Amino acid sequence: MTVLTVRVKPNAKVQKATRLDDGSWLLHLKAPPQDGKANAALVALMAKTLGVTKAQVRIKSGQTARTKRVEIDD
Repeated sequence: MTVLTVRVKPNAKVQKATRLDDGSWLLHLKAPPQDGKANAALVALMAKTLGVTKAQVRIKSGQTARTKRVEIDD
């Protein structure tokens, strides 16, 4: 199990994931931060980027914050 620090920028024009020098991730998400849409987009993008299933990606903390802790099951 791996825990990653992720910074989210919702309502972006382009959806992309960038790994930063400190080991954390910056995710630009097209989805708005309403009704869990951005969190669902985060899970989908992290799964696609890391080559795992969406079921293996969980938001551990920061459900309503822009900085989140994401848990990846190996």
